[in-house]
Amino acid sequence: MIGVLDNEASASVRSHGDEQYGRRIEADRSWTIYHVFTGIPASQEGLEMIGLSRSVATDGMLSLNCRNERRRKEYMNGLLRVSVLLQTARAN
Repeated sequence: MIGVLDNEASASVRSHGDEQYGRRIEADRSWTIYHVFTGIPASQEGLEMIGLSRSVATDGMLSLNCRNERRRKEYMNGLLRVSVLLQTARAN
């Protein structure tokens, strides 16, 4: 029996540039990596991430989520730098 957590993804509040992916098992027992906010299968290099084994789906989901976490941090760091620059400019 497949555990409940195997089909669930922990989604956070969506922000600019932030995408969260989960994995789900399909009726044919294959796995799909999907966007948790839309339910649409993820695609990589033009190929939908469907019909996967559990281990490939897990690795792919973790990879996509790590990549997007890095992008989110870069975006937030950029906002912080702009905020500091604006504060410095206002102080002068």
